[in-house]
Amino acid sequence: MTSSPSTILRKAFPVPAQPAPRGRLAAVAPWLVAACIVGYALVAGGYPATVVGFALIYAVFVSGLNIFMGLTAQVSFGQSAFAAIGGYASAILTTQHEWGWLPAMVAGLAAALAAALAIGYPTLRLKGHYLSMATLAIGLIVHEIAVEWESVTLGYLGISGVPPIDIAGYEVSSDRAVLIMLSACVVATALAVARIRSSRLGRAFAGIAGSEDAARALGINVARYKLVSFLLAAAFASLSGSLFVHVVGYVSPEVFSLHMVILSFTMLYVGGIGTVAGPVIGALVVSVLPETFRSFRDYQDLAYGAALILLLIYAPRGLAGLFAALDTRRKP
Repeated sequence: MTSSPSTILRKAFPVPAQPAPRGRLAAVAPWLVAACIVGYALVAGGYPATVVGFALIYAVFVSGLNIFMGLTAQVSFGQSAFAAIGGYASAILTTQHEWGWLPAMVAGLAAALAAALAIGYPTLRLKGHYLSMATLAIGLIVHEIAVEWESVTLGYLGISGVPPIDIAGYEVSSDRAVLIMLSACVVATALAVARIRSSRLGRAFAGIAGSEDAARALGINVARYKLVSFLLAAAFASLSGSLFVHVVGYVSPEVFSLHMVILSFTMLYVGGIGTVAGPVIGALVVSVLPETFRSFRDYQDLAYGAALILLLIYAPRGLAGLFAALDTRRKP
């Protein structure tokens, strides 16, 4: 009797088995480090809480990028475009049209998904560096629109006075309240990514990452699943952009420049591409490292760069992979 396509797919790309006790320690270790960093910022408040808060916003953004790059093995340099769409939608609708933060965020999410669908349908037929260059152009185009469309975005002047998020009448504006809210958003994002990774959708992404031709032979609609992965990444990018403008209360084109793309790539590879914890620990470490080396003054950038190089040399699979490697070495 012939097996169904879903059975073949499950056998070819099985869900990882439950880890042994030592394996659980390796899986939990990155989260413990992240919890310690967030806990310290929560107790200290002030500037440390602000730095870690920005890191958590980036964690949401990088988690979406990880779905497209880590789980599906595609490359995108244009995710900042969808963060800009979500951020500007929230800023414009709340300041100029008096919308609430939640409807504005949903509208930004819908706009980002519509843009991702219109862009991704023709673009994702490209492969390799052609896809990379196409997505880079998307990010540059949206950034240029934010600069030149001054009647709406106010150009480099930016939009200020964006109201903070309020929950049940309580305004989330203090450092610690913002940190708690962003931590909850990151936990929800990580749970969503973990669920996607272990689902049938995640197995299809894994099949495409392994070999598009082999995935096609197993009955996977490669074009459709690549588009779904792109849409999911755009959705998380839009949410992170909206969170940023409501936390900071201001938005300008510089926020969503090419620097955001470079920084998010650094966070993804330092944390561990393809892992659930990687984007979170990567965003926290890359954000905290410059502050750690601030005492070096003139040599701050040199020390920061050297630390990143050492991380990539001795932890090529990222910090999340490093914990697993260390745990493996302890086994007899």
